[in-house]
Amino acid sequence: MQLVGRSATDLARAVQDGEVTAVAVARAHLDHLAGVEHRLGAFVSVRRRGALEDAEAIDARDDRAELPLAGVPIAIKDVVDVAGEPTRHGSLATSDEPATEDHEVVRRLRDAGAVVLGKTRCPELSLWGTADDPAGIAVSPWDPTRTAGGSSGGSGAAVGAGVVPLALANDGLGSVRIPAAANGAVGIRPGADLAADVLAGEHHWFGMSRFGPIATTVEDVALGLDVIAGTDHLRDLVEVPDGLRVAVSFRSPAPGVVVTSAWREAAIEAGRLLHHAGHDVHREDPPYDPSSVQAVISRWTQAAARDVELLELDRDQLQARTRSHITRGEQFARVRPVDEEDAINWRTRVAPFFRDHDVLITPAFARAQPAASEWHAKTWVANVASNLSTYPFLFAWNLADLPAAVVPLWHDGGRPLSVQIVAGPGRESLVLAVARLLESLVPWDRHAPGWGVPGTGTAIAVDQAQE
Repeated sequence: MQLVGRSATDLARAVQDGEVTAVAVARAHLDHLAGVEHRLGAFVSVRRRGALEDAEAIDARDDRAELPLAGVPIAIKDVVDVAGEPTRHGSLATSDEPATEDHEVVRRLRDAGAVVLGKTRCPELSLWGTADDPAGIAVSPWDPTRTAGGSSGGSGAAVGAGVVPLALANDGLGSVRIPAAANGAVGIRPGADLAADVLAGEHHWFGMSRFGPIATTVEDVALGLDVIAGTDHLRDLVEVPDGLRVAVSFRSPAPGVVVTSAWREAAIEAGRLLHHAGHDVHREDPPYDPSSVQAVISRWTQAAARDVELLELDRDQLQARTRSHITRGEQFARVRPVDEEDAINWRTRVAPFFRDHDVLITPAFARAQPAASEWHAKTWVANVASNLSTYPFLFAWNLADLPAAVVPLWHDGGRPLSVQIVAGPGRESLVLAVARLLESLVPWDRHAPGWGVPGTGTAIAVDQAQE
């Protein structure tokens, strides 16, 4: 029986029904991981023995049929605790002592029956849209000359290469959506009141960061988000209401950023698809303003200094780009300290837009993601310029704390082209419904070719036929 390449919901169903054991599922994915990781660079640690022991425990459970993620292999970004593994936050300045217990979100995933295969690569303190460190570079399986994105790049790469069907990420400025888009996957960053990312008792990055899943189907992402958030309603995907009011925009929120034609066309094509499906689609831009961009940059830089304090890190052991980032944050703190009014003002400004429109469609990126390179050794200026010029469409919705997802639409030179779907407060179900509609209109290849995943390009059809 072929196990690698099947969706999380399909694998869970097979384990629940006794069609296959959780041990067999875990072993197949661990073997696949071992065969591709030297090219992929997605993992910083692998729990082969621990994962197989956890799978055995799932097989022994009498309530296996009630576990929503029974036997599903998952990967965890190395920013949250997994018992027995260090939590390094992509940094050599952190402790290499193993965590003594699971983070709450990991506990929820395990309680749902998931099996943790390992922890995935991210940049230092999750600050960047690339995922490399002195030990390796996470690459996109769709184009290994390009980064897997960041900061949850290892999680995105693992999903795109079929190593796991579901991975945990967190998103403070796009760190679920960037790696999902870079690796041809689906990812969602929920809005207020769901899956808050908390570090040392504080909502991470001044409230901008939330946990979210990366997977290859909308169904898997909806189930994963339900488990991560501790809810039970999102997995029941709803139909898109008739006459949806859709805004399509490809104007960059960051002034001066050039959006390439392929990415503009991706957003336009998503609008065409929704128009032909009977929805009211218009070209209209959100009310972006420079003050919100400044507020985001202020939070981004000052968050680094706050993380160093919360994690009790030696600043001298940090990468040069991180030290420079902290210095800028300290400068901002003197002239523009973080102020919650900035976020409130932006939410107030954008609220009428989402009263007039049910959803917003934008490109995921402005251009192809950066080259797979040692970005950790490059200057702060090079890193900032690369990030802002590539990923301008994502950060505004972190400041607004609105639900936003990305889905792949088609390809450009072999690399996925993805679009972002944004909706108003509390409308995660609508975001997922629109994502599922696009998935049904243009079924995507769920895994990159050339990575040993059988049935690449046909798995969507197989999964839908089994529903």
